[in-house]
Order: sequence, then structure tokens, then C-alpha cells
Amino acid sequence: MERPGSSKSSSPVFEMAEEDASAPATSQQDKKMAYHKVNADQRVQGHSPYLDNDDLQATALDLEWDMEKELEEPGFDHFRLDGAAHHPLGNAQRPDLDLEPIQPSTSPKGRFQRLQEDPDYVSHYTRQAPKSNRCSCQVLKVLCTVMILFILGILVGYYAHKKCPPSSTSPEPNNPHVYQEILKEIKAENIHQIYRDLLQFPREEDTDVAMRILARWTSHGLEDVQLANYSVLLDLPGSSSNTVTLKNSGDCFYPSGQQCNREAKKLRSQELPYSYAAYSAKGTLEAELVDVQYGTVEDLVRIQAITDVTKKIALLKLGQSPLLYKLSLLEDAGFGGVLLYIDPCDLPKTAELADKAFMVSLNSGGDPSTPGYPSSDGIYRRNRSNLTTLLVQPVSAVLVKKLISLPEDGNRKDRCIPLELPATEKKIISLNIQSVATYKTISNVIGYLKGTVFPDRYVIIGSHHNGLNSYDGQAWASSTAVITAFIEALMWKAKRGWKPDRTIVFCSWGGTSFGNIGSYEWAEDLKRVLQRNVVAYISLHNPVRGNSTLHPIASPCLQQLAAESQSFNCVEKTNCPGSNVSSVQIQGDSDYFINHLGVPATQFSYEDVKASENSSFLFEALFPVHTTKPEELDPSFRLHETIAKLTGQVTLRIASEPVLPFNALDIALEVQNSLKGGQVDTQQLLAVASRLRDTAELFQSDEMRPANDPKERAPIRVRMLNDVLQSLEKSFVVRQAPPGLYRNILYRLDERTSQFSVLLEALEHSKLHQSNETIQAALSEVLNSINSAQVYFKAGLDVFETALAGKK
Repeated sequence: MERPGSSKSSSPVFEMAEEDASAPATSQQDKKMAYHKVNADQRVQGHSPYLDNDDLQATALDLEWDMEKELEEPGFDHFRLDGAAHHPLGNAQRPDLDLEPIQPSTSPKGRFQRLQEDPDYVSHYTRQAPKSNRCSCQVLKVLCTVMILFILGILVGYYAHKKCPPSSTSPEPNNPHVYQEILKEIKAENIHQIYRDLLQFPREEDTDVAMRILARWTSHGLEDVQLANYSVLLDLPGSSSNTVTLKNSGDCFYPSGQQCNREAKKLRSQELPYSYAAYSAKGTLEAELVDVQYGTVEDLVRIQAITDVTKKIALLKLGQSPLLYKLSLLEDAGFGGVLLYIDPCDLPKTAELADKAFMVSLNSGGDPSTPGYPSSDGIYRRNRSNLTTLLVQPVSAVLVKKLISLPEDGNRKDRCIPLELPATEKKIISLNIQSVATYKTISNVIGYLKGTVFPDRYVIIGSHHNGLNSYDGQAWASSTAVITAFIEALMWKAKRGWKPDRTIVFCSWGGTSFGNIGSYEWAEDLKRVLQRNVVAYISLHNPVRGNSTLHPIASPCLQQLAAESQSFNCVEKTNCPGSNVSSVQIQGDSDYFINHLGVPATQFSYEDVKASENSSFLFEALFPVHTTKPEELDPSFRLHETIAKLTGQVTLRIASEPVLPFNALDIALEVQNSLKGGQVDTQQLLAVASRLRDTAELFQSDEMRPANDPKERAPIRVRMLNDVLQSLEKSFVVRQAPPGLYRNILYRLDERTSQFSVLLEALEHSKLHQSNETIQAALSEVLNSINSAQVYFKAGLDVFETALAGKK
């Protein structure tokens, strides 16, 4: 293979000269003696019948000696074909010779300049002229050598060209023009067709669906695609549906609100099992129903002041805060069961889900039987089919109305009145929950498009598939169609020679509905590799949930990139979506990467306008069949196309820009904003946050600005800078967080709150338990995170300063 800077006009003579240039020099007489000895041996072997004459041998020696001296100059080692054969001279293997070393010239001038400007250089290496009767032989020798070299050059060039034909594709530079060419290949009609093809899959096992996706990705040219299978513990519906019975009247209901009778069971047998809470406690509980509304700390304080809630059943609304957090409060309070529902007033007007039952998962993430480590063969497994002591049952709003005896009132259609159990009524219900814990195989589809400059740095883009049952409706097909269309566009360009700088990893996760099990197991399996190599995670979880507003979510360091991508893709459009990028908790398989690896993440999705401030976390409910299917929300699939292009733009920039497009200063600003306006004394935290901002400003101006200028960019500094940027958020992953809250404290609960969620929760906890201990612990966690980030930035600056000092 040819070295950079080498020339194809090299010759064996040059090769010999270069080989000998590294050996010590000797006198002319010693050189001749060694040369005579070698060629005498060659004559015996019949190698050179034209060198029998001593005069010709001497002439050849003089010519070769002069060429060696000329070719010892710096730069002539470039005129060598690496694949050429080496012919060592005889004197190179004579250890008994007293050789005088020749020092290489350090002059930066060319060889011919020094010959003109430095006469001593020429005279120092001048040999005595050969005798006159040898002149004709010398000229003849030179001419023959030139002719032989010329012919050999033609032959080598011909066969080299014949064996190595010019590539039809040539690498293209990574620039916005290339990005646009790739994104133009993403078309709405293609996504729609892929979506329809995916829905043709029968309801099969997870591995079967994953195999079909793998075949599709491979057919588009993605070479390295593989399955990652894990045997995990799932909590599935039993053979019969769960029931709720009113003891006052004896009426029995299914979770959807239908009465318990055989006809209804036969008529809706496919939908009945879907309404349940995975990993809930099992059994039967008969107790009083207590309305706790949204289950906030204020609600619990109010209720506990008037009644004993031990072993009673809470009537709980989904929304406002994470379900796992609210269940933990109810469990601590002593409740024995929970009826969970969505208030119709919290739903968008376009959603008709009041009479629909749904499923929720009580799993915080991963295989419950192998917490913290992958579900590999031979691994120890725990018996954890129940992740709570509560009997939890999701029900429809229709059933809740029947339980609270709410009359049908036509005047209610004009305005929405939140559901509430009258304080004067006492309802006794019997809750029967039967689900089955069993081991199933969960499959992930993982595909790689290898990078050319930083192949050991990964940009992960993830969607999800659903093969066990359609607990998430048809959203999985929408997610998979978008990522598949993006793969098609990338491979179209890759076949023409383009490759990203960093490796792009495409993932279709299994087991998402049960607590992001597939992504957790894969990430736990490769934890050490991912901790070092993952640069960012881009989520495609349920990209079209509505059709009214674009809702971008991004880590603080990626907020600017997400905003720029929206503008970039709206240059030629008149109605560009105006939306603010926020850092709030999101649903889906980005969970492990954000909360355990501290990886920057982003997600684009379309949603409906929220009906109320309590609408947050309604996405935790998974409906088996949506009345508003993706094809109804987006008939032309233009919204899907927009999401695909926005996601593609962010992915391409992170994967291909020399310096990661992360903003260090935005993290410091987010920290300062999260400490303002809270009810907790944060003066010490604000002082540390101010130092973090100062260090981040210095880092961004002194290190990131020069690195983004090609004229000042040095490869080693770029790599060092990217290593710092890659780990910006790791300092903000706290050791522990309340159930349902992110361990990465840079993410807020929702758009309504701007403070750190762990501080808000600690404040609520102190009101409930009349103790400041949790507040002090939360303050210490936040303080340590901010200080750790400041030290990290400072250490990065010190490394660069040391590198500069060493260079000088």
C-alpha cells in the first residue's frame, strides 16, 4: 500500500540507495573491496555476466556511490514503493568495518537549492574522476539504466492500473450539502409504505418480528445487523380478565366498564385481558374506596387527616407526576390497592379514550429477575414477579362513573367537570387481580454503520417494536417506519462513497411496554463499552402522538442543536413549527442511557395540545387499540417525514462534525435556572453554580472556539476536546432518586416546573413526614453534582494547558 507522500516513479536503484543510507559510511577503497567481494560471489552464481571486467565494476561502484550520497538527503525516503523488494549491499553485513557515521542534513531547503548555495556540500562528497577510457562505459551505463527504469515504470503503472481500477465512488466531505442530499431521500410516501408493510406482520413472538425487521434493514445494504436476545421475566394477563365488584349492589364489572357476563366476555375477548398493571401484586382485596385524586402530597395529607387509609383501595388519577412515585407514596401511607384511571378532562378533545381500558407497567426498567445486570445464560435470577405490595388495576373513566354513581347529565357536554367521589358516599368494592409471571425471549435488532474517523464513538438512534401483544397500539409501526426510512436514505448515500465520521448504531428495541426491558438488558450487557463509547442517544419513541404541535426534548447541551435543526429543515417552508426545546422526562428506551450512562439525548415528536396542566405523564397509559391511529393523525405522513428529517439532521451532525456540536455553557445556565425561585435555601448551591458557569464560559471560548476553526484545529486537541464534551452530563447522575424520577437531575418533571425534581420531591417529603432529613440529603446530592461538573471542566482546561506548554 502506498504511503502518503510517496511517488510511483521509484526504482530499485533508489531502493538500494535508501537502504544503504541508514548504514554507516565508509571510505571509497573499503566500499570497492566489499563490492568486489559481493559481485565475485554473484559471478559464481551466474547473476551478472556483464560485470566480469574490473573496470566496469569500478565504474558502476563510482556511479552508485555518488547516487547514494545524493539520495541520503531528507525527503528522498518518500521516493520509494513500500512494496518493492529490498536488496541489501554487501558491506551492510560486515561488522568488522570501521565506518564513519553520516549525519543527516537538518536544512529544510531542497536538495538542488543546497547544491547551488553550499559549494562545500558538493566538494565534501566529490570523488576523483574516473579515467578517460572509462567515460564511454559510464555514459552507456547511465543510458541503459534510464531506459530500463522507463520501461519498468510503464509496466508497473500498467499492471497497477489493471489490478486496481479506479473506484467508482469517492469519499465525500461531511457538510450541510451532503446532509441535505441524504435528507431529501426521506419521503412521506416511503414511510407510509414501510408502515403498511409492518402492519402486515401477524401478532407473533418478539423474535419473529425482530427477524423481519432485521431482514428489511439488511435488504437496504446495512451490512452489520444482528439480534440480541434475552430471556426475561414478564408479567402477562391471565386466562380470565380482572374484575371489580360493587359490594353494595353486587354488580361485577370488567376494567373497561362492561358488566361481567358470558356474552360480553365472548364478544370482547380479545380486548378484555389488556387492561392490567404488569408486575402488580396478585389476589383479591375487599375494602373501602378512597378518592385520592392525583395522589399528591397535599392530597394524602388531607385524606390522612380525616380517615385511616390502611389496607383501603385508592381511586387514583393518572397524570401530573410519575405513576411509580405516586404509588410509592400510597404504599408508604398503607393503602392495599389502587384503581387507576384517566380523567376525561385531562385528555385532548381529539382523543376518545374515556371508555377504553389500558395497560401500565410498574417496572422501573430492565428484567426484574436480574436487577442491575444482563439476563445472560447461567445468571442468578430473583423471584420478583411483584414489584409492589399494592394491587393495582387500570380502569376506564366509564367504570369510574358507575362506581361513583355519577348521573348522565346533558349539560356537562358544554364544560368538563373533573370526576370526584362524593365525600358523603361510602363505596365498598372487591378487587380481583390475576396475572401470570413467565419467562419470554425479548429480541433487539442492532445495526451498525461504521464511522471512518472515530469508529469507536457511537451515536445511537433507537425505535421500538412490539411482538408479544399490541399494548402500544400501532405506535411501534410508526416508530419503526421512521427509523427504517432513515436507514434507506443513509445507505443510498453510503453506496456512493459517503461514510460518517462516527459509528451510527440503529436499534429496534423489544419489551418496551414492560419497562424498557430490551434496551436495559442490552445496555447492561455492554455497559463498560457504552460508558466509554456512546456520544449521544436519539429517540424515535412514538414520533406522532398528535398532530397539533411539535414537541422537541433535548439534554441541555443539545438544546441549541435541536433548535438549529428545526430552522435548518424549515428554510424553504413558509409555516415553520415554532416550538421551544425543553429538558423534561420522556418516555421510552432512552431511559437507561440518560439515567445510568449520563449520555446526552434528544427526541422529536408531534403531540396534541394538552387539555390541562395535569396532562403530564398520561403517556404512561398504553392502549391496546387507538381510535386515533397514526394514519388518521397524519394521513399524508408529512409529520412522519418531518420527524425523520429532524432526527436525521441531528444524527448526521453529531456523527459527522469534527467537534461534537454540544454546548457546555448551556448546562451551566440550566443549573443556575434550576436553582432560582425555589422554596429551599440554595445560596451555597448558587455560589458553586456561578463558578461552574465561569469555568464553562472559559472552556467554551478558549477551547471550543479554536477547535471549530479549521485553520486552528489540531487532531489531538479535537480528540481531547470531544472526550470532555462526551462526558459533560455524567456528573449530574445522582446515586439514587425517588421512584419514577430521573437520576439525571438536569431533566425536569415537566414544563411547569423549573427546579431540580429531587429538591421538589424532598420538599414534599418533608411536609409529609415532618422531617428535614431528606432535604439535606437532596441538597448534598445536587451540590456534589455541580461541584463535580465544575472540577471536570477545570481538569479539562488544565489538560489543554499542559498540552500547549509541552508543544511550546
